[in-house]
Amino acid sequence: MKKILCIGNVSYDITVPLDNYPTENIKYRVDEKIGCGGGPASNAAYLLGKWGMNVSFAGVIGKDDLGKKIIDEFKTVSVNIKNVDIDKTHDTTISFIIVNKSNGSRTVFSNKKDMKLSKKVKMKADVILVDGQEFEASVDIIKRNPNAITVIDAGSVRCEVVELSKLVDYVVCSKNFAEDYTKIKIDVEDKTKINEIYEKMEQDFKNVIITLEEKGCLYKKDNIIKRMPSIDVEAIDSTGAGDFFHGAFVYCLAKGLDIEKTVMISNITGALSVTKVGSRFSAPDIEQVFQVYNKRV
Repeated sequence: MKKILCIGNVSYDITVPLDNYPTENIKYRVDEKIGCGGGPASNAAYLLGKWGMNVSFAGVIGKDDLGKKIIDEFKTVSVNIKNVDIDKTHDTTISFIIVNKSNGSRTVFSNKKDMKLSKKVKMKADVILVDGQEFEASVDIIKRNPNAITVIDAGSVRCEVVELSKLVDYVVCSKNFAEDYTKIKIDVEDKTKINEIYEKMEQDFKNVIITLEEKGCLYKKDNIIKRMPSIDVEAIDSTGAGDFFHGAFVYCLAKGLDIEKTVMISNITGALSVTKVGSRFSAPDIEQVFQVYNKRV
């Protein structure tokens, strides 16, 4: 079985679901509060562990109860945690999330500490996923594994994310990243604009996949840009949907699937996750994903 490494951000998410977005200067009494681990690379690693893959996670937690809860969650799905670093001077990063259940949108407030991996990640990996949050360690591990398949979860245009995107095999980026990087707005019906976006991005990056949330994703096959539509679901909480898309994408690469199957399975995984509240708790079972996939092929 191929060895997978996910490296980057990890946090503890505290989610409050509401029927509608709150009004300013009003007190609300909430009956539900959900706490679980979060973070792009961390969520991807969790999904991969849940799906039975040989996956390790590298990132930093604090020496506190929330860090212990994250470790315990990883253990439940057999994620290798030997490369998880414990910072004794900071608390674990916390994200406070307000979920608007009426449309599935979420608002995130992150209390992120300036914590970095203090030790080099020394392992042989066949597939590597980075999210840009551990720049030095990510560059080092990519260089240590020149034959590995490498992927970045490119969410925003930051210097570190752009530099890492130039090093990897697959840039799986958000719509916002593509628009900010190219200065071109995406209209899925405007093929000329989409071609311009790909032309600009492919000057700097290898394989580009652009996620479009409920509209699916853009990808290239046989030198033709295509759009893989998503599936229709009732969205309750979009937290973690992109993370699980990336986790499923890595799963498919590790299994040697072609790009068309890969983006379809990734789309289904991300879409199914928005039907539940809480990132960790919304990670779909692999059987559920392939049940939907088999009906579509």
